[in-house]
Amino acid sequence: MEACEAAGVPAREGMDSPQLKQRRQELNQQFQTGRVHERDFFPQLAEATGGLYTADEVRQVHHAWLLTEYAGVGDVIDAINATGNVETALLSNTNAAHWARHIDSPCGRVKADYPAIQRIMHRHASHLLGHAKPHGDIYRAFEDATGFGPGEILFFDDLPDNIAMAKQLGWHGVLVDYTQETAPALFAALRRYGVLEAEAVV
Repeated sequence: MEACEAAGVPAREGMDSPQLKQRRQELNQQFQTGRVHERDFFPQLAEATGGLYTADEVRQVHHAWLLTEYAGVGDVIDAINATGNVETALLSNTNAAHWARHIDSPCGRVKADYPAIQRIMHRHASHLLGHAKPHGDIYRAFEDATGFGPGEILFFDDLPDNIAMAKQLGWHGVLVDYTQETAPALFAALRRYGVLEAEAVV
């Protein structure tokens, strides 16, 4: 397990029970939609490993699960913001523990691990909206929160199911291939949709 290795926690065998897998999936979904508090999530998830991991170990692995920010994404956001007539937004399937690392603290004392996100105008997360992609309710909640209608939204995501639902609801959707360089693909799509002129590429 890559996350275990990144967290410095030994990977242990024995979590293959269908019941334990289902319980972990349920807990992750509840955490992602704000239905379980962080203080309860890690102990309960530890129980759902059959006692193979402690709550502290689960927290460490969960913390190490996040990827680093994609190279060049900040340039993409800056280019969109510079147009002056297009607003940027984030719609993320996440949870309270990870979200705290996405966003600078209100007082600015703790800086986020993802500086590009700080330049996004509208930032919305599944655990705050109470729904997760690809459920249709989160897309409608996002529309209500931002004030934009389906035909006004150009949506990027790296999961086909999320893009499929967005298109079904009338959004413009672009599937991002996370195995390729992300920023050039985003720039190309933004030019294709007329959001950016060719000279905006950096």
